[in-house]
Amino acid sequence: MENETTNLFNRRDTFFGICEAVGQDFGFNPLWLRLAFVAPIFFFPVQTFIGYFALGGAVLASRLLFPAKTAATAAPALTTVEDNAQPSEPAEEFALAA
Repeated sequence: MENETTNLFNRRDTFFGICEAVGQDFGFNPLWLRLAFVAPIFFFPVQTFIGYFALGGAVLASRLLFPAKTAATAAPALTTVEDNAQPSEPAEEFALAA
C-alpha cells in the first residue's frame, strides 16, 4: 500500500488540487468540474490552462484571505464536571478515505 500524502504536488490523482478545492468550497463533486475541463482542453488548450490556473489563483486567494474556521479555533464550550462524574472516553478516530 502506498503512503498517502497531503501535499497536493506529490499526489498522483490531482493536478494541484484546484477542482477538488473548488468542489469543497462550493459543496459539489469535483468530478463534474474536471469533466468540464476535458472538452475545452482539446479545442482551446492555452485558454483552458490559463482559466484553470486563474481558478487556482482565486482559490488560493480566497483560502488565504478567508481561512476556514476549524473546531480548534472555534470558541470553547463551557462545561462543568461534577465531583463524582467520570470523564468521557475520547472518540475513536477513523482514517479518512479520499
